[in-house]
Amino acid sequence: MKKILIAVDDTKGSKTAFEVACKLCSSIHPETTILVYVEKFEGRSLITEMLGDSEITTLRDVLHGTEYQEALDKKAQTILSYYKKVMEDKGIGKIKTVVKKGHPVDEILKSAKEEGADMIVIGSRGKRASHLFMGSVSREVANSATVPVLIVR
Repeated sequence: MKKILIAVDDTKGSKTAFEVACKLCSSIHPETTILVYVEKFEGRSLITEMLGDSEITTLRDVLHGTEYQEALDKKAQTILSYYKKVMEDKGIGKIKTVVKKGHPVDEILKSAKEEGADMIVIGSRGKRASHLFMGSVSREVANSATVPVLIVR
């Protein structure tokens, strides 16, 4: 396995998946580990799952250069820097960080394709029985990916 993509954010599920991914990387020594963080537009009335690509693009354009976008970018860099440093401290080789904007499922899958990932590692929140104890993002990634997906619970 040459490239492993790890989807990260600031949730407990992501941190658990990251720990497992570090153990995996330490044993199989991939050439590159890609850490992907997808910025999420947040707000009480904003339901991003219901926004289409054109609405997301418009929202992204409107937010460009604003303090809100700067805060999102800073959060993304803080999270990615944390995970990258932990991997470096564990002696894990080449690490690439990627920030995406949009629907998490779409962006994780696009990143895996763009980077030529051989595997995706993603956490699961496991809060809803209706999702078979898997978060909707991890479930959709697993159902749509063209490479193996390790879902860590």
